[in-house]
Amino acid sequence: MQIHGLQKLTLLDFPKHIACTVFTGGCNFRCPFCHNSGLVLHPEQAPMISEDEFFAFLDNRKGRLEGVAITGGEPTINKDLPEFIRKVRDKGFAVKLDTNGQNPDMLEALLSEGLLKYVAMDIKNCKERYGETIGIPDFQTDRVEQSVKLLMESGIHYEFRTTLMAELHDETSMAAIGRWIKGCRAYYLQSYRDSDQILCPGRFHAPGKEKVERFREILLPYVPSVTIRGID
Repeated sequence: MQIHGLQKLTLLDFPKHIACTVFTGGCNFRCPFCHNSGLVLHPEQAPMISEDEFFAFLDNRKGRLEGVAITGGEPTINKDLPEFIRKVRDKGFAVKLDTNGQNPDMLEALLSEGLLKYVAMDIKNCKERYGETIGIPDFQTDRVEQSVKLLMESGIHYEFRTTLMAELHDETSMAAIGRWIKGCRAYYLQSYRDSDQILCPGRFHAPGKEKVERFREILLPYVPSVTIRGID
């Protein structure tokens, strides 16, 4: 599998695990607020780390690291992802996957084989505004909905999360999300942060703290665990 980045230590990306984070290239969405635009649009221009180099790194971290978080881009567009995860697991490390949920077939295969310890899936917006939010007009959410259902019925640890933008999220859309993912284990609200790495920098703004707290109030009747993450 092509690896385009490695964060050698993280205490945040994989809950309750000391981990490293692997970055894959390419994505099947074009979210204008994406903070890894280089990996999405031009993965061929990003530096590469060979599997041999990565697994040598893991061998040197046995006893110090507990897990590997795999993110992107969108990892599930890589057909060799299952084999890569098997190799990671064979070395004794747990695996956490970040995904946008557009490849439920891959997700189901990974879950059925018991390869994943934790999954974090983005909920970009309510179904009605999904295409607008991910940069694909007339997008159909069927496959994303399949992934939501898979995770909620899987029995493994998972979270849903939404990056909030004042231009794309309002009380109506948050209530619709709540109805969609009603009863999910954990839902995180995180605020947009602009940077020169954003696909469309300067276009969006973070909602204020009071607005985010209001969104949480709207969601709580549907989702018992809603956490605001990284908002001062």
